Amino acid sequence: MARPARQTWMRGALLLGALSLAACADKTQGGDGSERPRAKPAEVTALLPGGGADVERLSRARISTKSGEILILEPDGSVTTMSLDSPEGRDAFMVTQADLDALNANLDLDLSALVAPDMPRRQTAQERALEEFAARSQPALPVLRPGIEISEDDFIAARVDNLNAEGGKDLVEVTANLREGVDADIGFAYATCALAGWADRNGIAYGRHIRTLSATRNGKLLVGSAFTLSGDRPLGLRVMETKETLRECEARGIPAA
Repeated sequence: MARPARQTWMRGALLLGALSLAACADKTQGGDGSERPRAKPAEVTALLPGGGADVERLSRARISTKSGEILILEPDGSVTTMSLDSPEGRDAFMVTQADLDALNANLDLDLSALVAPDMPRRQTAQERALEEFAARSQPALPVLRPGIEISEDDFIAARVDNLNAEGGKDLVEVTANLREGVDADIGFAYATCALAGWADRNGIAYGRHIRTLSATRNGKLLVGSAFTLSGDRPLGLRVMETKETLRECEARGIPAA
């Protein structure tokens, strides 16, 4: 699960403080009268500030002293789990030179030896995940295989049906009828173009593909594609942007019914 961005120098300071308090626990009296340190606690806790404008809100973190696992209770009630020695764990408590400088200015401390000078900023786990997701994204219309030709006789009819039981226009299915033998990618492209035309007439900017089914019936290729619709660009591996898709459909010669 992606964790919210946090103030890294405050995280580092609070974590170091929590671990220091655990290490400096009260001593106990041994049987021979000598003082012995208490046994290491199974876990320690720390309060971590939220990210962005929510810095004043604190989340509770629990760190296992045996396994090194970190459990962070987020403000929304969800729990973020990571290993202290994992890339995500090190990322969560990373302290840069700029962070230490800010801490020095506030607490009059010299912590420069804790981090290498001019350490470059590392990409966060959330940024890496979004980058990998974007690399898997596909265009709204499929790339046709070489040699496939499009004819206006391929397209028979298409309609858009609302699947939202409450009457909203955020979930629809496009049913497209094509000539038998037409390539499946052309069938999906026809359904997407039909949706783009319908969405444009209804003032809807984006559609996200959910699933597509196809079958041959009565000598025709029948394609059924479901989409969610929204005014803002959604996350998805295949997203239809209405205006851009309409231009692509026209360029390919695919009708937008």
